[in-house]
Amino acid sequence: MPASDLSDSLESAIRKAASGSGRGEVFLVGAGPGDPDLLTLKALRIIAQADVVLYDRLVSREILARVRADAEMIHVGKQRSNHTLPQHEINERLVELARKGRTVVRLKGGDPFIFGRGGEEIETLAEAGVAFQVVPGITAASGCSAYAGIPLTHRDYAQSVRFVTGHLKNDTCDLPWKDFVQNNQTLVFYMGLVGLPIIVRELVAHGMPADMPVALVSKGTTPEQVVVTGQIDSIVEKVEASEVKAPTLIVIGEVVKLRDKLDWIGQSV
Repeated sequence: MPASDLSDSLESAIRKAASGSGRGEVFLVGAGPGDPDLLTLKALRIIAQADVVLYDRLVSREILARVRADAEMIHVGKQRSNHTLPQHEINERLVELARKGRTVVRLKGGDPFIFGRGGEEIETLAEAGVAFQVVPGITAASGCSAYAGIPLTHRDYAQSVRFVTGHLKNDTCDLPWKDFVQNNQTLVFYMGLVGLPIIVRELVAHGMPADMPVALVSKGTTPEQVVVTGQIDSIVEKVEASEVKAPTLIVIGEVVKLRDKLDWIGQSV
């Protein structure tokens, strides 16, 4: 479908919901990694017209300020072992609000389809017969690494990238660690701050060289961004000494060596 037709379809859906005719619609919107300038034009247009916005903890204040002034705001964010609303209740709330004829935005940090449970949410919508659209966002891996001056791929260092969740359930190590130890590959761990010692231990145990370069990006793309760099055998101690805080992204691979040359922001530890 041409871009102009998609835009017309979006505007039509919003007008229909706003007029109270028929059922509402849910827009699953990626807010990107934090910098409000990284919002897509489509995301910006939708959140400015929504009746109600359900937003995550990682959506920045600057992005929330772009929501329509009279829109209902519902915080449904999650922290480790502390969920404002369980996931099934969020899913049900989306259905309930749409059935009231409202234009609903589910605003999620990063991209909703990359470790964002977006697929689970629209599965519920599809089963309930609720109309929905998905608006991708810049995921943390590309946003934070770019702002840290680390290209995820490079012809001399990495021909593939692997995204991994570092939120290890019950501190278990049930991941294909051997597959992660490959030449010319960049590993990116989301939500890996608490699990960093386990990640390092398992990678080294499965053959990763102790001098493999590592970077940890805290609060990437925001004014509070901090980057800690080191090697796989020393990064845990450096991170503990820096007292960085979540959200964090961990980049492991030879591409991290390029940061010294390509860092265009200049914030590091």
